[in-house]
Amino acid sequence: MSTSTTEPPKLDKSEARVRQMFGEIAPRYDLLNHLLSAGIDRRWRTKTVRRVPAEGTAPVLDLCTGTGDLALAYAQATGGRVPIFGADFCHEMLTRADDKARRDAPSAPPSFVEADAQRLPFADDMFQLVTVAFGLRNVTDTDRGLREMARVCRPGGRLAVLEFSLPEQPILRSVYGWYFRRVLPRIGQLLARNRQSAYNYLPESVQEFPSGEALAVRMRAAGLGHVEYERLTFGVATLYVGTK
Repeated sequence: MSTSTTEPPKLDKSEARVRQMFGEIAPRYDLLNHLLSAGIDRRWRTKTVRRVPAEGTAPVLDLCTGTGDLALAYAQATGGRVPIFGADFCHEMLTRADDKARRDAPSAPPSFVEADAQRLPFADDMFQLVTVAFGLRNVTDTDRGLREMARVCRPGGRLAVLEFSLPEQPILRSVYGWYFRRVLPRIGQLLARNRQSAYNYLPESVQEFPSGEALAVRMRAAGLGHVEYERLTFGVATLYVGTK
């Protein structure tokens, strides 16, 4: 007698689906980020800029920049002495990033480029620092995205990945998991109605994405050394740093 098991359907991270999803939620993306994280997402970005500062005058690239928050944080921290680039393949997000840059960093705004993280239009060894905040898990091919980040980073430069994760402590993980899967999607979908169920996608994508040592291993495989990671806010987010 033979038995068969049915595997759960794989999360759809196709370029078309992800681009459309973020295009639909772009008008309320910042509001929901700050609301659903109780503003902690700002502290995580500040932590990234301080932990992995830009040095000298070589350019910095923020990948999957969205509405440009991390790119703007680097622009403000460097005061215009370092060229800052932000890249994303969602036009609607970049439109809002441009608006924020003109308002928040008029003297030294980042340069925003519409580009796919898997096929970056930049030369090899160009950037001293390549960052990505809450976007790597949305790249269809994680390893290809990491290889592209490493390719455009100059030798001795660093890669910083800020990404959602799940707490390791069992009770906290259970409580947070309930909020993340049951409460957050309902609030998000109510406030940012979209056909792609973006706020159901969020917990599913975090659940599937490698974290901790599993992601560190993949960063090393992409050509990075000295990969370290630090869990933030009880493990709700994790900051990974590696050197090319």
